Amino acid sequence: MSNGIFAGMKTHILKLTALFLLGLTLHVRAGNARNPIIQADVPDMAMIRVGDTYYMSSTTMHMSPGLPIMKSKDLVNWQLVNYAYDILDDVDELTLVNGKNSYGRGSWASSLRYHDGIFYATTFSGTTGKTYVYTTKDIEKGPWKASSFKPALHDHSLFFDDDGCVYMVNGGGNLRLTELTADASAIKPGGFNQVIITNASAVAGPNVGLNAEGSQLFKHDGKYFLFNITWPRGGMRTVIIHRADKITGPYEGRVGLMDKGVAQGGLIDTPQGDWYAYLFQDHGAVGRIPYLVPVKWQDGWPVLGENGKVPDTLDLPASTGVIPGIVASDEFDRRAGDPAFPLVWQWNHNPNNKFWSVTQRPGFLRLTTGRVDTDFLSARNTLTQRTFGPECSGTTTIDVSNLRDGDFAGLALLQKNYGLVGVKSDGGTNFIVMVSAVSRPPVEVERVPLTQTNVFLKAECDFKNRADKAKFFYSLDGKSWNAIGSQLKMSYTLPHFMGYRFGLFNFATKTAGGYADFDYFHMGDKIQ
Repeated sequence: MSNGIFAGMKTHILKLTALFLLGLTLHVRAGNARNPIIQADVPDMAMIRVGDTYYMSSTTMHMSPGLPIMKSKDLVNWQLVNYAYDILDDVDELTLVNGKNSYGRGSWASSLRYHDGIFYATTFSGTTGKTYVYTTKDIEKGPWKASSFKPALHDHSLFFDDDGCVYMVNGGGNLRLTELTADASAIKPGGFNQVIITNASAVAGPNVGLNAEGSQLFKHDGKYFLFNITWPRGGMRTVIIHRADKITGPYEGRVGLMDKGVAQGGLIDTPQGDWYAYLFQDHGAVGRIPYLVPVKWQDGWPVLGENGKVPDTLDLPASTGVIPGIVASDEFDRRAGDPAFPLVWQWNHNPNNKFWSVTQRPGFLRLTTGRVDTDFLSARNTLTQRTFGPECSGTTTIDVSNLRDGDFAGLALLQKNYGLVGVKSDGGTNFIVMVSAVSRPPVEVERVPLTQTNVFLKAECDFKNRADKAKFFYSLDGKSWNAIGSQLKMSYTLPHFMGYRFGLFNFATKTAGGYADFDYFHMGDKIQ
C-alpha cells in the first residue's frame, strides 16, 4: 500500500472519527439541561443539599399556603413537596378584609438550612414587621413548628457557625450581623448585633440604583462568603461577593457575575464535588426565573460562569418540564384521605374556608360567595397556580346554574394588570364576559349572552421572546373555541411583584350566597 493511499485513508478515518465525536457531543448537549432551568416564577431561591437530595425554598408573598419547599435529585427537575406555613398571619392585609391587602408584600426572601437533624425555613414580612422561623425534622411531611419575633430582618440569611453561635445576616446597603438564640427563635439578648459591611454595593461601582441586598452566607475552606445582589444605574442586576476569615469581618468584596441580569442567590455543591450558583433573572410577565451557573474555585474565590458568562447549556440532566412538579392539571376528584388540593395550588391571600369545597359536589371545586366585593382583586378565595413559559394554557369548565344576580365566576390571569373570562349574572341573564385591567378602571371588553348552564373557558399565554401576550376563549361544547375580548398585554408590576398566575374565581357584587362549580382545570404547554 502506497504512502499516498495510506495517508488518504488515514485522513478519511480521522474525518469520520471527528464527525462521530461531534455527533456524540451534539447528542450529549441535546440531552443536557438548559438555562433557565425553570421558566416560571420561582424567585429568591434558597437551597441546601442533604445527602443526594436538594431542597429549595422560594417566595410567593401574598399567597397561602406559603414558603414553598421543592425537592430535586439533579438540580434541574423540581417537585413541590411542602409549604412551611398554611397562613403567614391573621391580619386584615393578609385576609383581604376592611379594604386592606398584601399584594407585593406578605413574606419575602427565605433562608433554608439543615442543622443537627432539624430543617429551618425562615422568612420575614413587611406586612407584619416580623421575622418568621419554621422548623421540622421532616421537611417533606412536617409538621412545622412556628416562631416569630420583631423586627423583620430584611433579606436575611440564617447561619449556624462552627462554634455554636447562630446568626442572621440582613439588611440593604449596610449589611448587619444579628446573633440569635441557639434555636434561632429569637434575637439573643446582649448578642452580637452590628453592621459588618458598610455600603456593600461599592464593589460594583459608585452609581448604585439598588443597594446590596438578598444576603446568602456560606462557609468554605474556613472562610465566610456572603452573596448579595446590587444594581448599578444604567446596568443590570449584578452578583457581588464578600469574603472574610471571621464572620464579623473585615470583608473584602468583588463583582461575582454581571451577565443577562442573572443575579441573587448563592452556592450549592453536588455529591460529586461540582459547584453551581443558583440565581434568577427578571423575565417579564412570567416572573423571576431560576438559572444555574457553573462555579470553579480559584485563589480562594468562587468564580461564576464560563468566562464570566451565563451558559445556555449545563452538564446536568435535561429538564422533563414543569408539569406536574411545579404546575399541574386537576380533575378535582378526591378520594378518602386525599389532601384538599395538590401543592401546585395556592390561594390569593388567606382563604375563608367556609366558602370553598371539593366534597359538597364530588369531582368539582365549589366556590361560594361569602360577601359582596367591588372588584376582582378584592375578592377572597381565588385559587391560583403559576403560568410558565415559553407558552402555556389553562382550561376549565363551570356549572353556573347557581349564580346569583351580580355574581361573576370564571378564569383569571392574575396580576395588577389582570385579565378575566367568565360568566356574569346580570338582571336574570348570564353573559360570557372578558374584562381587561390593563387600563384603570378595568374595562369589560366584550359580553356574549349564555343560554346554557355550562361553559368552557380558556386562557393562553405567550411568553416567547418576552412577547407577554394573552388571549381568552370560550366554548359551548369543549371542542369549538371562540376568541373573546381583546389581547391582554401582560406586564410585570411591582405593586404585585410576581409573575402572572392562572386563577379560578367567583365573587358577588350584589348578594352573597351564590356558587359556581368548576369541573376541572387543565394545564397545557401549547397554544393555538
